[in-house]
Amino acid sequence: MKLITKVFKDKKLKLTPQRIAVYDYLLGTVEHPSAELIYTSLQEKFPTMSLATVYKSLKTLIEVDLIQEINLGEGNFRYDAIVSEHPHIQCVVCNKVEDIMNVPMEKVNLEMSSYSDYQILSNKLYFYGICKGCSSQQASAQ
Repeated sequence: MKLITKVFKDKKLKLTPQRIAVYDYLLGTVEHPSAELIYTSLQEKFPTMSLATVYKSLKTLIEVDLIQEINLGEGNFRYDAIVSEHPHIQCVVCNKVEDIMNVPMEKVNLEMSSYSDYQILSNKLYFYGICKGCSSQQASAQ
């Protein structure tokens, strides 16, 4: 809570209960939810909050670098409260998205720059596969 308060104060932005709720929700999950899932999850506690408010809150939280937006090519965005560079992996069966942590992204960027004439500044790295749960289900169905 201290971080969001400080960031919003430094940026001279209004810190609303809705923005706090969206940020807290993302801090409390590893699921990489869509805006619609966040909206649905917060409806009971914030019945007057609209989906548009969730989208606006997400946009503001991205702009102040408290969350990141990830695009896995599925037609909508997902959101992550871990803003440091890290890869994500998505199950192609159940669509679950997980973080892959402790990958030295600076080394990845440096290595990739040797394959081009670019100085690589950042990246978005996504992997696709079948999660353990779906693999087990597929194996038991055979």
